Amino acid sequence: MKTLSKLGMMLTLATSLFLASCAGSYYVSDQPVEPVYARPAPPYDGAIWIDGEWGWSGGRYQYMRGHWDRARPGHTYIRGSWEHGNRGYRWHKGRWN
Repeated sequence: MKTLSKLGMMLTLATSLFLASCAGSYYVSDQPVEPVYARPAPPYDGAIWIDGEWGWSGGRYQYMRGHWDRARPGHTYIRGSWEHGNRGYRWHKGRWN
């Protein structure tokens, strides 16, 4: 019985890890249009504007507005971008480099 229980736990863990590795690779046939909105004034000196991002929710990409962030010394922010491939368009999230 213990062996069966361990096997069940290992199978559950392996399935969870597999599904987690698949997350974030969502494709759409058409690249969504970025909404136009006014950028608010910086809240403090040295603030860095982080452009809006696309996130997968509810079976589709949804736009999340940009925001101000603190600069990270020695780093630059790489804006997110769309990549077109055989399966359609996929969003690459922005990141600090």
